[in-house]
Amino acid sequence: MAEDAVNSFDNKQTILKNGNKQWVKLNVGGTCFLTTKTTLARDPNSFLYRLVQEDSDLISDKDETGAYLIDRDPTYFSPVLNYLRHGKLVINKGLAEEGVLEEAEFYNIAELIKLVKERIYHRDTQPSKDGKKHVYRVLQCHEDELTQMVSTMSDGWKFEQLVNIGSQYNYGSDEHAEFLCVVSREYGVPEGLEVEHSDRGKVLQQKGSRM
Repeated sequence: MAEDAVNSFDNKQTILKNGNKQWVKLNVGGTCFLTTKTTLARDPNSFLYRLVQEDSDLISDKDETGAYLIDRDPTYFSPVLNYLRHGKLVINKGLAEEGVLEEAEFYNIAELIKLVKERIYHRDTQPSKDGKKHVYRVLQCHEDELTQMVSTMSDGWKFEQLVNIGSQYNYGSDEHAEFLCVVSREYGVPEGLEVEHSDRGKVLQQKGSRM
């Protein structure tokens, strides 16, 4: 038993020693993150783990410090990296769950996708303290479509947050940036404040139902 315990300890020390040498620097949208291959290995099928392998089938440029360049929003990358570190979903106040979901899907982290979808479902099905229910929808659009979409939004839908999800993973491209527009609508409003449903509201609901 004592010998087994010593061997187990030695094995753990070896893993930690090797893992600590495998530092990886990621430049996400201009913000640098430092992590290890051991952390990224939580999901071996993820984009991130595949990216940092020596024989990776993914092609990525690196900045002058050797960091992998990833054209995504760094704000929504933090919850993704923290999940890989400790296995828990932590989203700071003010961040839209839909933005985290978009990043989880981009990086192909299956368990995180599941957790975020569950949180969105519970959020949308739980009434607020005043008995009113807020329904959130996400619309994806190109940079040149933003002004028209926001200006034509009506019928009770309220703009909540704009998430820059970058362009396609293709450096040197001149393509317009892609955005997620998070909107919400309140149901169960007091009598006399009902919002009339129109074609625009139905279109928003139909587009949002893609999530």
